[in-house]
Amino acid sequence: MKESTKQNNLQTFHGVLYSRALHPELFQLKARRAERQSEYELELWLMNGSHVLRFEHGEFCCCELVTDQDRNLPASGVVASYQCAGEHDIEHTFDRQHVNYINSVQTEALSESLFLDAVEEYEVLARENNALIHSWMDDTGRCLSVLDVQHYKREVHIQAYHLLASGGLCVRSQTIFEIIR
Repeated sequence: MKESTKQNNLQTFHGVLYSRALHPELFQLKARRAERQSEYELELWLMNGSHVLRFEHGEFCCCELVTDQDRNLPASGVVASYQCAGEHDIEHTFDRQHVNYINSVQTEALSESLFLDAVEEYEVLARENNALIHSWMDDTGRCLSVLDVQHYKREVHIQAYHLLASGGLCVRSQTIFEIIR
């Protein structure tokens, strides 16, 4: 694949933070899981190469969407929007709801051998950690999306991995939802 095409693929991924619930019928879900802790609830949705994290604390709900789609996305409730190309960090505090959102994302194009190694490595990691996983084939080869979660009393950490064979694209992010007092 040409370098310029790889770069264009890198530029398409973006994240959106919403201060409201998103609804699953807006997306073509391939895997879904809800997890409840004493202070919060987290719902994980995987689509081909993208995800939604839905975090609820009391009456408050916010969602993170990471996707390469730029059409037909909900426009209401957007708190922040950011490109995923390269490396980026974002933090937003929902003061009234006592919730802090932290996200770090890195996107890169891997060589074919590194890409295949990464797919294997993340698949093993997902199975060992009972992570949410979805694999599929695109026109170029095998693709993989993984959401790996670590729960704590007042916070949750989610590592997301999206590996797309077309362009050897690898999107990694870590998101933290933290209940602050």
